[in-house]
Amino acid sequence: MYKVYKPSIVKFALNLWPPFWGAGIKIVTISDDFRFVRIKLKLRWWNKNANRTQYGGSIFSLTDPVYSLMLMGILGQEYFVWDKQANINFIQPGDSDLTADFVISEQCIEEIKQVTKSGDKYFPSFTVNVLNGRGELVSQVERTLYVRKKPEYRTESNAIS
Repeated sequence: MYKVYKPSIVKFALNLWPPFWGAGIKIVTISDDFRFVRIKLKLRWWNKNANRTQYGGSIFSLTDPVYSLMLMGILGQEYFVWDKQANINFIQPGDSDLTADFVISEQCIEEIKQVTKSGDKYFPSFTVNVLNGRGELVSQVERTLYVRKKPEYRTESNAIS
């Protein structure tokens, strides 16, 4: 799988993925190194709530697999990467198309590699801001991931656990 895990293929596949496509979510860009992703959520009649603004579930879905997929692209097949936990804070109604930028720093990547090299679990946390068409904050989503090096790639000191 990791041989075809390229940004352009991931972008194409996610833009056809029914949970994204049906919700009006579109990957706008994925950097070649997986460290930056921009996503857009269109305001359409089928994802409006009773108040005629963005449905909260669509806003939450906008952020769902993104950090996990980014880390899978960055770390490769040596690691397990899963979403573990998420929290959303709705700041104001989403009355237009929404965008979110996802960024993973080099410092974060190095920290993950350092902590997990012997097989320890690590739970990095990321916060993403979801903005409306005027650049105003609509919601903030905190996502916590589970990252662990696969047994066959761990260093010898802790490989038997």
